[in-house]
Amino acid sequence: MTDYPHVEGFFDPGTNTISYLVSDGTTCAIIDPVLDFDMAAGRTSTASADRVIAAIRDRGLVLDWLLETHVHADHLSAAPYIQEALGGRIGIGAEIVTVQDTFGKIFNEGTRFQRDGSQFDALFREGDRFEIGTLPVRVLHTPGHTPACLTYVVGGENQRLSAFVGDTMFMPDFGTARCDFPGGSAEALWASMQKILSLPDDTRIFVGHDYKAPGRENFAWETTVAAEKRNKHLLDGRDAFLKMRQERDATLGAPKLILPSLQVNMRGGRMPEPDAQGNVMLKVPINKI
Repeated sequence: MTDYPHVEGFFDPGTNTISYLVSDGTTCAIIDPVLDFDMAAGRTSTASADRVIAAIRDRGLVLDWLLETHVHADHLSAAPYIQEALGGRIGIGAEIVTVQDTFGKIFNEGTRFQRDGSQFDALFREGDRFEIGTLPVRVLHTPGHTPACLTYVVGGENQRLSAFVGDTMFMPDFGTARCDFPGGSAEALWASMQKILSLPDDTRIFVGHDYKAPGRENFAWETTVAAEKRNKHLLDGRDAFLKMRQERDATLGAPKLILPSLQVNMRGGRMPEPDAQGNVMLKVPINKI
């Protein structure tokens, strides 16, 4: 078996997000890039994205793809900023149109906001295939956390696979994703996780967040299918999982950046159109989320 794709994780402590740089040594993709946002001040900054840009330039890589695992509710996407600097195509799951329709109504976006996914360069469906340079990629539709969640499985024949699961599941000692956002479903999440766990046991799993499970000293974001089969939330079977998820999700507060994140990320990482004076505004819908 040849060396698997090179994967480098970039941990953002402000949102506990891991962005990934995936390459074949010449060409690369970025998965789930982060745009820094100070909610209290209403200011963006690009330190997290600039770290990834610097790494790509330092390694002499060509950026082919900027891949989103889903419309994130906990951070803003830096995909357009990085695309402007380095090129590449922005991709997300085809069910983005469902998310756009749901939140277009919640944020009262009106008819000027396109709900057809046209803000992205590629919309992926279950079973789609594409390449990152010489690396084959297969798409799994893994809804549950949101309707549009994808897992990107990178690697081909004689290569150890690497699966980027977004917020579907976390490290085995921490558990699984919440399912209480509009369009979320614990039943769908269970089915999605079984799909991921049907990959070979030695498949590398890269999670979208880590919050350091109790008793663990360091942040971590790489595991395997074999280890995830022992995920703390899966040990007691489907019915116990569904009950746990319903009860646990009822206690969770909204992510602190959910309102700006959804408005920006459903637009492919772009801000809403400015008003007549050139001011960009974000909305706060009352009692809607």
